[in-house]
Amino acid sequence: MRAGLRGLTTRGRSFLAAAVAAAISAGILGERDLLRVAVLLAVLPLLAAAYVGRSRYKLACNRSLDPHRVPVGANSRVVLRLQNLSRLPTGTLLLEDRLPYALGSRPRVVLERLGAQQASSVAYTVRADVRGRYDVGPLVVRMSDPFGLCELSRAFPTTDHLTVIPQVTPLPSVRLPGEYAGSGDSRARSVAVHGEDDAATREYRRGDDLRRVHWKSTARTGELMVRREEQPWESRATVLLDTRAYGHRGDGPTASFEWAVSAAASIAVHLRQAGYKLRLVTGSGVDVDASEAGGDGALLDHLAEVRLDQRAEVTDLVQRVRQRADGGLIIGLFGAVSLAEAEVLAGLRGNGATCVGFLLDSSTWLSLPEKARAEAEHAHGAAALAMLQSGWRVVGVDHGSRLPALWPQAGRGSQGFAMRAALAETVAGGVR
Repeated sequence: MRAGLRGLTTRGRSFLAAAVAAAISAGILGERDLLRVAVLLAVLPLLAAAYVGRSRYKLACNRSLDPHRVPVGANSRVVLRLQNLSRLPTGTLLLEDRLPYALGSRPRVVLERLGAQQASSVAYTVRADVRGRYDVGPLVVRMSDPFGLCELSRAFPTTDHLTVIPQVTPLPSVRLPGEYAGSGDSRARSVAVHGEDDAATREYRRGDDLRRVHWKSTARTGELMVRREEQPWESRATVLLDTRAYGHRGDGPTASFEWAVSAAASIAVHLRQAGYKLRLVTGSGVDVDASEAGGDGALLDHLAEVRLDQRAEVTDLVQRVRQRADGGLIIGLFGAVSLAEAEVLAGLRGNGATCVGFLLDSSTWLSLPEKARAEAEHAHGAAALAMLQSGWRVVGVDHGSRLPALWPQAGRGSQGFAMRAALAETVAGGVR
């Protein structure tokens, strides 16, 4: 009741003031009829306060997001279902869902009336142009009586999460270096790494097919042994994302770092669809094995929240990769690198790994004077040359470049080596 009295509107307070004035006038003039009017004027807002105060605790709300994970620039539909659990109808309801600034202004929806035990659903759409993880809610419901004498708010503390992931671009099919040769999609299937007599067997388990019994091993060990199921060789790939703040330029969704994040997402999804066992490593300490539970969803969720790091260094990125050297294919997405950092990256060439680097000329994301532009191009070319000489395959990226057009360069064979050599010679001439 106290909450209801605190929620009296200007109209409700005016009724109470009129009731007090009528009661005083009735006492002075001795008019009983005027006193009855005073009682009526006082009872109406009091009943409204009791009614609204009771109904505010008889509401249930449920929110659903469809979908709860969307790419940058896509829409998600938010559905609010409100149910009246009391035996009395509600008055007018104003629903206001709280949203972060990146998702737009707060939606406000009016429900005229909810009958006893009835439910109603309302929906609105949100859109984000910046990736990230956003809280949707809590919901605030403002209730009033049919006469507008009392208005109270009820907050539902539950929130839902909307994950805005980077834009994933389909890439053309390219045979990549470091891929196992063999049948099917150019990947080897199963091979027994040991001879027929020993390592490819194990103890018999209930339910095993008797046709898999290995009689030589059974005779030698005295226990029933069966052949192991053949295990396929796995094509492995590691995607590196450079998060050094000083290596990237530009602001907002069009920054060079956003291009790199979107490219990392596109490459990772493409490689997983091609059957690679994938690992994602960033300079901010994120190390995700996408072959584990969650797959693409877990990987894209991490990329939705990755940020530039002022303390990130190329040496940290290299050490993190080498802590668990998987070999296979390494694809790096780098901002501007110096000659010293390019030499550090040469350390990833060990263990038979094939390294492909997408080297962003982040200075092209800025408007620079002619002299500064020439210096930036010179530094970019020198870093590309150093990486080429250490065995990296380098793909240059400028502002406005599209990943699907650049992707075939990652899989060039002998022709690609010749073109890289020509590029290295050209860059070397420019450095001199």
